[in-house]
Amino acid sequence: MSPENRPGAGNWHRHPLEHLTRHFATDLRSGLDAAQAARSLEAHGPNLLPEGKGRSLVRMVFDQFADFMILVLLAAALVSGIVGEATDTIAIVVIVLLNAALGVFQEYRAERAMAALRRMAAPTATVRREGRTRQLPTQHIVPGDLVLLEAGNVVPADLRLVEAARFATQEAALTGESHAVEKHAAAIDAEHLAIGDRRNMAFKGTLVAAGRGVGLVVATGMNTELGAIARLLADTATVKTPLQKRLARFGTRLALAVLAICALVFGAGLLRGEPPVLMFLTAVSLAVAAIPEALPAVVAIALALGAYRMVGHQVLIRRLPAVETLGSITVICSDKTGTLTENRMRAEAYAVAGESAPPAVLDPAWRALFECLALCNDAQMAAGGGASGEPTEAALLEAAANNGIDIAALRNRLPRLAELPFDSARMLMSTLHAEAGVVRVCVKGAPEALLALCSRWLGGAGEAVLDGAARRAVVAAADRMASQGKRVLAVAEARRAALPEPLDAAEADLTLIGLVGLIDPPRAEARAAVDECRAAGITPIMITGDHPATAAAIAQRLGIADSPAQVIGGSELAQLDDAGLAARVADLRVYARVDPAQKIRIVQALQRAGELVAMTGDGVNDAPALKRADIGVAMGRGGTDVAREASSMVLLDDNFASIVRAVREGRRIYDNIRKFIKYSMTGNAGELCAIFLAPFLGLPIPLLPTHILWINLVTDGLPGLMLTREREEGNVMRRPPRAPDESLFAGGMWQHIVGFGLLMGCVALLIQAWAVGNGSGHAQTMVFTVLTLSRLGLALAIRSGHQSIFAIGWLSNGWLLATVVVTALLQMATVYVPALNPLFKTEPLGAGELAICLGASAVVFVGVEIEKWLRRRRARRAAGES
Repeated sequence: MSPENRPGAGNWHRHPLEHLTRHFATDLRSGLDAAQAARSLEAHGPNLLPEGKGRSLVRMVFDQFADFMILVLLAAALVSGIVGEATDTIAIVVIVLLNAALGVFQEYRAERAMAALRRMAAPTATVRREGRTRQLPTQHIVPGDLVLLEAGNVVPADLRLVEAARFATQEAALTGESHAVEKHAAAIDAEHLAIGDRRNMAFKGTLVAAGRGVGLVVATGMNTELGAIARLLADTATVKTPLQKRLARFGTRLALAVLAICALVFGAGLLRGEPPVLMFLTAVSLAVAAIPEALPAVVAIALALGAYRMVGHQVLIRRLPAVETLGSITVICSDKTGTLTENRMRAEAYAVAGESAPPAVLDPAWRALFECLALCNDAQMAAGGGASGEPTEAALLEAAANNGIDIAALRNRLPRLAELPFDSARMLMSTLHAEAGVVRVCVKGAPEALLALCSRWLGGAGEAVLDGAARRAVVAAADRMASQGKRVLAVAEARRAALPEPLDAAEADLTLIGLVGLIDPPRAEARAAVDECRAAGITPIMITGDHPATAAAIAQRLGIADSPAQVIGGSELAQLDDAGLAARVADLRVYARVDPAQKIRIVQALQRAGELVAMTGDGVNDAPALKRADIGVAMGRGGTDVAREASSMVLLDDNFASIVRAVREGRRIYDNIRKFIKYSMTGNAGELCAIFLAPFLGLPIPLLPTHILWINLVTDGLPGLMLTREREEGNVMRRPPRAPDESLFAGGMWQHIVGFGLLMGCVALLIQAWAVGNGSGHAQTMVFTVLTLSRLGLALAIRSGHQSIFAIGWLSNGWLLATVVVTALLQMATVYVPALNPLFKTEPLGAGELAICLGASAVVFVGVEIEKWLRRRRARRAAGES
């Protein structure tokens, strides 16, 4: 045998069993002996998925403090402690620790995903060795072993089947197929078969759905298809979310800019003759105030509140930044089975006597069809009204019941006498029933197989000869259903005087009744969800292990694809190199019959094209792509542990429509985080402007270190946090996703921060100049009050980027309004409570001075409202011109 024809990984299905027995030196009757098994175990190792090398908790925690912004904050905390601001030091340290705890959580994801893969493996298996049947731990199974399987077993290794009696496996978790796959033991002489097409193989981790079988172990542990997925999962890097990347860039740039400005302030003060100690404390306090150390906490709390809200929408967030990431995605790569579809077969098309839909009152032909579907069927009606059993048979039984057939009464009236079970060679199932002194034969199966056994057909006028024209019409109807992605079954019947001998003779000289087309239908709400995704600028893509025709049919019904050119199969995809895939990836909408490695390749191609990719899925085969995608979305009900552990979020109701609600929430949260940054940075810019410009204008230092830290304490944290509770903007789902590399300050945010920061600082300096010019001794107190109240007015004004606060309502965010009121009262307490005057170095203001402060504090609020009015007017003009 030439080397290329030797048995090996990927071609076990091609070889006759005698080649494999020689390859593994085993006997199909007795199996391996003890010595052979020991040698094979030593050569191939235990049948386990090895655990990846984990990182220690200490290292994980240490790595969280390597971020530049965190290091600057820790340095600021140290300096604050040195200058006696212990409260600020404690606040910064607590915030840093909270941020680190969130980061450590992410480090366990890969290890838990590997553990979930190991839990899928069956703990014991039935093996034939030395002619005896025994139970062995699955880790002791070796290549060459003979494994005995029956319904309900988990396949312990990759097997080439030796015997298969009505044997079927449920491979949905591995291939995406929604129905059990019939297996056989014959060799398949074909190269490059997808996993779902290797019908003489049973794969590790899949479930035996029906029948019994014997398999020869050809691969164990990491050499199995499940092991290949585990290797992909272990080798796939976790990608940082856009929010993490933006915050890292923002923190680094901000810290450097603030330190430079504080150095300038310190130098300018010294040149003006200010005391060095005072200027040092001022510069340090300004640095602490200007760096928004509350940002990590506000972001974390915003995401946590979003995650809490999402549970009510049937979405469980496993990694907090996933909420924001989902709001910025441009592509959703969705599995078909159970995600876009119901994961339940349903009879949806018929061809009986030239008709495609049953009448309200069944005529003889239609009644015969539904009676045969109920009789030639092993499924059972459940107490709740549905059917239980093999998915295809359950769908056929439900079709009969839904069309007026009393299943229990029919089966009692026509008891089953014998049956010819379905097998892949005949592609038929037949049952024989007692009916008024004769034997009624009911047959269902593949149209091409059943049509060859029929001599007559049942039409509206009764039985007629099945001539050439009638046969061609039946074939055309079957082809039409198949082209629509349906699984097509033909149904026939016959009546015999007695039970035939042999029983196989029953399947001859049959009367064709008609055809039934079955499909796993789309979820009722999936089409609307797909449409809303498109309206939000998100491209839905289907990636499935199912047949291309089935995938294309579902995709067309959902509006995902409208042309065959947008559909590609796994075999064709395998022929494309990376450049070829890159050239087509923008146009493809459906990927069918793909394997796990191809799923990762698709995600990577989309990411290289600049897309931000979400991957939804429920099976083991989805796990590597879930991890590699920018965000992985697993199914909670029908999903596997492996998929859930590899994902960032879980859909508790397995409903694709829930993703749309998550997108809305993600966009809302990101908008609110931007509002907090705008609010915090504008206020900080106002303080910097006032302190930096005062010396050049011949004015004394307008704020003391205590004032700076107080403003930072009362106006940054709580008001900023309450901004994260703001409702979504009206156009949140009618605008395109953000570009993956979009700056946090896009959309005019930098201009707003600088412009209104200058306005706030200049207003404060004007108040100071007025007070100094009029001989008032309350200049610092007035500047202190104006800056504090100006920031609170800013918080109210920036609640919406476009709408006026008078339109959205003052009470629509009651928590923010209450926070603003309480903070304003606290500020008044620092001015008018005698016990606090020495602490804050303030003096009570007169009524006129307070009125001036209140009027000056409203300038920024009015300015932001005018800016929004101008923006709305420009938008209306642009809409009118278009």
